[in-house]
Amino acid sequence: MSDVAREAGVSPMTVSRAFKSDAYVNDETRKAILLAADRLGYVMDSMASGLSSRKTGFVAVTIPSINNANFADTVRGLTEGLQEKGLQVLLGYTNYNQEEEERLVRQLLTRRPEAIVVTGGTHTGKCRTMLENAGIPVIETWDIPADPIDSIVGFSNAEASAKIVGHLVATGRTKIAFLGGDASRDTRGFDRRRGFVREMESRGLDATRLVEAGPPPISMREGADALARLMSRWPDTEAVVCVSDLAAFGAMTECQRRGLAVPGTIAIAGFGAYEISDICVPPITSIDPHCYQIGLLAARRIIDLLSDGPDSGTKSQTLVEPSLLVRASTLSERSS
Repeated sequence: MSDVAREAGVSPMTVSRAFKSDAYVNDETRKAILLAADRLGYVMDSMASGLSSRKTGFVAVTIPSINNANFADTVRGLTEGLQEKGLQVLLGYTNYNQEEEERLVRQLLTRRPEAIVVTGGTHTGKCRTMLENAGIPVIETWDIPADPIDSIVGFSNAEASAKIVGHLVATGRTKIAFLGGDASRDTRGFDRRRGFVREMESRGLDATRLVEAGPPPISMREGADALARLMSRWPDTEAVVCVSDLAAFGAMTECQRRGLAVPGTIAIAGFGAYEISDICVPPITSIDPHCYQIGLLAARRIIDLLSDGPDSGTKSQTLVEPSLLVRASTLSERSS
């Protein structure tokens, strides 16, 4: 900062004020300082600035996977929503592992974020305690936990899954299976399976056609392999509800390899409204959880809490209503 001050012919304090857009620095002086900083390649030390302001300027976020388009869209919505207040996102991914989430939350909190956003509402006991005692806004997303820590921006995965079952039954299909992942690691996937079972049983239908595809996130290959196991055990299956669109795409390709017409012989439905589910042939019926909106609404909640002060927060729920996207993979003459 002293180098920039000498280059611009001003004091270091004036340089500091210029970078903070202080009203006491006129436009001409600020322009000269910024040009000098640009020539010298100077970048302001935000950590040093944070020591006096007690503000770090970032929000910590944990997501299960960095190569999942759904979570990427949520982070995009969060990032864009926070930009208006100059807040940045510090990202960590848990690989669908609660112990890893606990480790990441501990590390992230040592950096004094101004808020933290976590995916899901199920945590280890230690992780929950850290979040409860963090003294900053905590936003749980993609879920509706029974006992929220602070604020929620999410939806019921169980109810979303039930929507698909209702649609399939309306087309005349009753022998329906669920294809999912390791329920012990993917709590949202488990909720989707739970919603499937509950809806099937409420209609008096067999809810035991459950196939575990492997550890999350389920790949297309694992979806295909799971479909093969499903048809080996229950060859009369009329429809499959898949935990994600990637699993559904894999299952559909296995149907094509076996000569099973989709949707004529078997219907396939997914979850997540991935691009691949819309452009494949036939397009796959899916649930759109409105991932970007989840991130954007989480950002708005954080901004409100930070603006109103640390003692103003009360537990709140911002519910997002997923949309059922009915496409050709579940339509047939039965539904006409």
